[in-house]
Amino acid sequence: MEIGSKIKNLRLQKGLTQEELADRCELSKGFISLLESDKTSPSMATLEDILNALGTDFAHFFKEESGSRVVYGKDDFSVKQDHDLKNEICWLIPNAQKNEMEPILVTIEPGGSTYPDNPHEGEEVGYVLEGVITVVIDNDRYQAKKGESFYIACDKPHFLENTTGRPAKAIWISSPPSF
Repeated sequence: MEIGSKIKNLRLQKGLTQEELADRCELSKGFISLLESDKTSPSMATLEDILNALGTDFAHFFKEESGSRVVYGKDDFSVKQDHDLKNEICWLIPNAQKNEMEPILVTIEPGGSTYPDNPHEGEEVGYVLEGVITVVIDNDRYQAKKGESFYIACDKPHFLENTTGRPAKAIWISSPPSF
């Protein structure tokens, strides 16, 4: 089992940086980074400290998800608000990082954006549910309105922004998972 990606997902769901999690557990940011990329493994005591800081325990962390579940509701969603960037990210499928793709619902307030994503492997697709989203790829900008979709090859820096005076909302899917 790759516990690093599960820890990273829990950390992001809690809205913590690697440094904040490290401080709560009296660890270094470097150790958390290595752990999340599965380049090191924690002792049982250290893992327990990390799980406590993330608001869970061994039983819930290692509980295997049954692969037969198809429908998820609001109680299953994890939400992170970024007040600085004026956005809200809602993970629609729990533990989707273990799947081939990861869908999120992103809401961007006027003047807001998502965190810039560096080039990475894979591709992303989105569908605008509300408002107008500006897709920024490197130095190019593309507008997608309600009812339109967008595709990003991910080989250049990219992010979404809202340059209008009204909130915008989109379903955004990454394959492989990267949110």
